[in-house]
Amino acid sequence: MVALLRSTGNGDPAGLAVKLLSHFGTFSEVLGAPAGRLAEIDGLGPQAINLIKVAQMAAQRFARDALPQDKPLLTCRGEMIHYLRTVMAFEPVEQFRVIFLDRRNRLIGDEVQQVGTIGYTPVFPREVMRRSLELFATAIVLVHNHPSGEVAPSAADIALTRAIVSAASALDIVVHDHIIIGRDGHSSMRELKLM
Repeated sequence: MVALLRSTGNGDPAGLAVKLLSHFGTFSEVLGAPAGRLAEIDGLGPQAINLIKVAQMAAQRFARDALPQDKPLLTCRGEMIHYLRTVMAFEPVEQFRVIFLDRRNRLIGDEVQQVGTIGYTPVFPREVMRRSLELFATAIVLVHNHPSGEVAPSAADIALTRAIVSAASALDIVVHDHIIIGRDGHSSMRELKLM
């Protein structure tokens, strides 16, 4: 982080790095912090904030590129979870993401469907199905984050998953899992036998 800050011409990049880490806690949380919160740090200018956000995007792209393109994504669960943690674990609000797969469970697309608040994201099963049909997906993985860090599914999470599974079943689309991402881990509704 010091090298990144040094390139912006800040007078004391090491001191600024210490300030950032003490304020946000970890390097990942610094990268995931919204630009507005970064701007609250005394001495951190727009150029440094832009570089931090570029570093975040580069880390996300690196994790995305590590996902297999030519083999079933579900056989590379570790890489998929690593990618999802990289792009979602430190987001300050909930995101609902869908990973679209073809008949051989290879990645077709990965899209954020909705962005909500700290504790809620409105999700509409018909919109998930509409986009699945547009991409000719035959299977999907549902993912959302809990900014609180808690990865246990709520009653609303379970009800939503069941509604999407029901809608998908009518269209011959398989819902492989609903994964909840937190800062320190994840949970799988499939593994918890909730779907």
